Amino acid sequence: MSDATSMAEDFAHGRSDPVQALEHSLDLARRASSVFISLTADRARREAEAAAARWRAGQPLGPFDGVPLAWKDLFDMAGSVTTAGAAYRRNAPAAALDAPVVALLCRAGMVSVGKTNLSELAYSGLGLNPHFGTPHNPHASDQPRIPGGSSSGSAVAVAAGIVPIAMGTDTAGSIRIPSAFNGLVGYRSSSRRYNRDGVFPLARTLDSLGPLARSVRDALTLDDILHGRTHTHTARSLKGQRFVLEHSVLSHVEPAVGNNLLRAVEQLKAAGALVENRESPTFKGALELIHQHGWFGAFEAFALHQALLDSADAAQLDPRVRRRLETARGLPASQLIGLIEARQRLQLQLVDDLDGAILITPTVAHVAPALAPLEADDDLFATTNLATLRLTMPGSLLDMPGVTLPSGRDALGLPTGMLLSAPMGEDARLLRAALSVESVLNV
Repeated sequence: MSDATSMAEDFAHGRSDPVQALEHSLDLARRASSVFISLTADRARREAEAAAARWRAGQPLGPFDGVPLAWKDLFDMAGSVTTAGAAYRRNAPAAALDAPVVALLCRAGMVSVGKTNLSELAYSGLGLNPHFGTPHNPHASDQPRIPGGSSSGSAVAVAAGIVPIAMGTDTAGSIRIPSAFNGLVGYRSSSRRYNRDGVFPLARTLDSLGPLARSVRDALTLDDILHGRTHTHTARSLKGQRFVLEHSVLSHVEPAVGNNLLRAVEQLKAAGALVENRESPTFKGALELIHQHGWFGAFEAFALHQALLDSADAAQLDPRVRRRLETARGLPASQLIGLIEARQRLQLQLVDDLDGAILITPTVAHVAPALAPLEADDDLFATTNLATLRLTMPGSLLDMPGVTLPSGRDALGLPTGMLLSAPMGEDARLLRAALSVESVLNV
């Protein structure tokens, strides 16, 4: 499937139209197991028909007018229940209004196909959901494999060609991980870059929004739309662009992940990039802080859901999610305060550490694991979840915008990912660098 930019170009030249694109998306969505929690077909048809009329008149609302997209079922859409992937929310009242981000993209002409599946309450990096099913990774040919989470349905919807772009959320890796497992571009924005009103939270300090897409240019264009800008994006030369390859983590990744990353780095060097191969004290410090003192988001997630955990509805939760939420119940407040102070110190340190360079790490240390063993063994689920989140958690803790790019595949054809990250608030610079990196990668 083409990316959103190519689809819009087809609309402009009359090779396709938004109604045709939507009906194709709806047909694929209905046949895709566990990818969508709900479809918004009536709304989507109204939006697509209006977009088609605008294209015929030569008056599109914007660069993605008529392009179908999907929403992780944390985003409020008027008239639709926001389930957050939880059984206890199946009968919650429907949202009265679109979340502001949904409304912005709707006003830009984009067509909302429906709400995608996710890890319950967005609290897992693996993407399993016992209530709504687990979407299978479309790249797996040997056995069913996980999609990654928590934005599991959003990733599979794009990877399977149902929509060219989908919106997700990322608190500890929930955009970057499923994007990497599915061979996609995933952009975790700095937490305050987009309006998060009307989006079901997990940890308010760390939650962020962003697209899962087929190209960096699509992520850039979506960012422009959400900020009311109109730009034409072309990749700049990488000559003189500085990167830091965090080499200390490479000894703890699968061979294909490390080899593909190093090959990609050599391509950057051949294009004139300056790559410093060294340890990042800040990234390593964040890893050690999380390992020794726990996950900052666990405190906020427990505080948010304590009333639920103390209610009869807790019995409806996925036991694995409930167990993880409960781990923070007895943690001392001093531990939280220590994490907050250390986080602030590391955020300041990061600016000096990178000194204008872009940080390169693997997105995930391994390819998508097999699904069945994780469904059968809760302890394996817990250890695999932590291993999967390990390399994305530091960026979330420090509120680093991150873009994961496909770096290659392993012997079974399973995708690996390369993560580019920058200090908090440097999203525009990071996205431009990612566009240039993507242009030279031969994956």
